[in-house]
Amino acid sequence: MAVTIRPATTDDLLAILEISNQAIAETTANWDLQPETLDDRRAWFQNRADNGHPVLVATDAHHRVIGWASYGPFRSRDGYAATVEHSIYITPEAHGRGAGTELMLALIEHARSAGVHAIVGGLDGANEGSLRFHQRLGFTASTPLPAVGRKFGRWLDLVFVTLVLDA
Repeated sequence: MAVTIRPATTDDLLAILEISNQAIAETTANWDLQPETLDDRRAWFQNRADNGHPVLVATDAHHRVIGWASYGPFRSRDGYAATVEHSIYITPEAHGRGAGTELMLALIEHARSAGVHAIVGGLDGANEGSLRFHQRLGFTASTPLPAVGRKFGRWLDLVFVTLVLDA
């Protein structure tokens, strides 16, 4: 699959919203329980831009957005300033076709050039595909935090994955 990675624009927000809301409605990749609105995504996008945090999209050969990735603050305390938390979502049709890897590699490169020390992601501990994906890219998984989230009528374990960029 031919994939192009580029910075997102406001014209991409509807596609980003659709991808995010699909994940909210159908998966445990996102632990929100209610769909987001376009206004929510506009505010999020502006906040990312205002703080110098990237929002990247993957597009297919027909220029359709098939995934997005971003990072922002991990925690609000000053000691965490050099650590970011990432998000990455791919349309179900594009899973396993390389878009996620290309997005993550571009996000890692952006973080490196921005002087980020570590990238963290929070995953459903039962999402073995996402755990393998991150480990293949050099992330290390933490010990699960058992039953700290709830979705679809069941408790979920949280696993943090971490990639230290300047070890």
